[in-house]
Amino acid sequence: MLNWLTQRFIPRRARGLRPAPHLEAVARHNAFIWPNLAETGAQAGVYSQSPWVYIAINRIAEAAALVPLRVLRLEGERRLEVQNHPLETLLDAPNPFLSRFELIEQTIGMLELTGDAYWFLAGDSAGVPMQIWPLRPDRVSIVPDALEAVKGYLYEIDGQRIPLDPVEVVHFKRWHPANDYYGLSALEAARLAVHSDRAMAQWNHNTFGQDNGVPAGIVSLQGAVSDSDYERIKREWRASFGGGQRRTAVLRGDAIQWQNIGLNHNELDFLKGREAHRDEILNIFGIPVGLVSDNATEANAKVAERQFIERTLWPKLVRLSQKITQELLPFWPGTHQIVFEDIRPTDAQARLDEIRTAYPVLTVNEIRQRYFQLPAVTWGESAVSSPAAPVGTRLASSAEPAQSTPPQDSALSTRHFSRSPQDSALTPQDSLAELARWERFTLKRWGQANPRPFAVRALPDDLAFEVTAELLAADTPDAARAAFQAARERLAGAG
Repeated sequence: MLNWLTQRFIPRRARGLRPAPHLEAVARHNAFIWPNLAETGAQAGVYSQSPWVYIAINRIAEAAALVPLRVLRLEGERRLEVQNHPLETLLDAPNPFLSRFELIEQTIGMLELTGDAYWFLAGDSAGVPMQIWPLRPDRVSIVPDALEAVKGYLYEIDGQRIPLDPVEVVHFKRWHPANDYYGLSALEAARLAVHSDRAMAQWNHNTFGQDNGVPAGIVSLQGAVSDSDYERIKREWRASFGGGQRRTAVLRGDAIQWQNIGLNHNELDFLKGREAHRDEILNIFGIPVGLVSDNATEANAKVAERQFIERTLWPKLVRLSQKITQELLPFWPGTHQIVFEDIRPTDAQARLDEIRTAYPVLTVNEIRQRYFQLPAVTWGESAVSSPAAPVGTRLASSAEPAQSTPPQDSALSTRHFSRSPQDSALTPQDSLAELARWERFTLKRWGQANPRPFAVRALPDDLAFEVTAELLAADTPDAARAAFQAARERLAGAG
């Protein structure tokens, strides 16, 4: 049975889609709600006053600024790296006063402090960005619009309001459940813990800096004293304990008693309280305590670093890269995407096992693209394990040469190997010697046709496979040398 509400809606297919109908109401609601820029400025000031906030934001911002970024060209499902794309060049030198490190550091830092970060794009007459200038969030206000959501921005400094077009500004923001236009900072969620920690630090400073560690107390005068004696005793006590230095009180009077009414650091459990505030603040910012704790073991520190990269740093880099892709890359022709290098830790053995499983069913190009993010090559359309493949691994107990003639320009043609029966009497020194021969074999024939594989006899199957997988991704002789050096280190570690 239809009710009155269902009759108000028409099926979507019958009328098509329409512009977002709520934007006008949202713009009208926010037209007279301006951000408290003074509070935003105060949030930024906490960075210089709270050691735990400083540590948390510094760790995140500097770690993010160290991660390389790349511009990729999208061709269907394939993503190919573009060398020296104009946006990459712009980010490397955003303006005459900033480097890429400083730009990313400021952007991530402002996002953590205030929940918002802004870039102003300064362009040329052709409408292409030539410079990027970060804007202070405590000076930026958003002007709502009923059709486009954002009509523009106002940059206010010393009473002067400078209007900015939406196309000139890139607004990065964190999610705020109760605000349509501005983001919610992690510092706002940590406000109570930060204020409490600062109050404890200030109390500690006052105790030792002003009161010289002397606790509060009551001086009791036993028996009746005259007014003149009472005033004299007060003057002498204040003169002894009220100054900036600790002194010994020598008072004249009968039966004077001191009663301590203050709490010392042990009674307040001062250190535990500050540790609790530290842990709460760092957890809100996503910094595992194991990264800053002196008591953390090496294993705990490694787990903490992995958690920091995977759960804290990587999502922030994805947020930044997707916004840059959406707002900046359309200024240049083509379909592109900007990404930060994937720094998430991976299980090397699991990755090699996955590549081993993929060898019989994927082509050389598919393996290069999926596991190494390398471009396709002209000779890479056959499976790695097939006889026609110029590279790969055949772990069968056979010394037969590959039944193929690799192309003359294929550097990878030197990396094919076959397995000869192993001698149980072989020693680690034999494996190292064979690894050296394989390296000479590869470098000598780099870029040349090589109709026969290198016959592996002394190396373990797993190590031979790992060397082949790494050589598959090597595009230069130096990269090949690095693969053999890593294999030597693995052999030494196994011994």
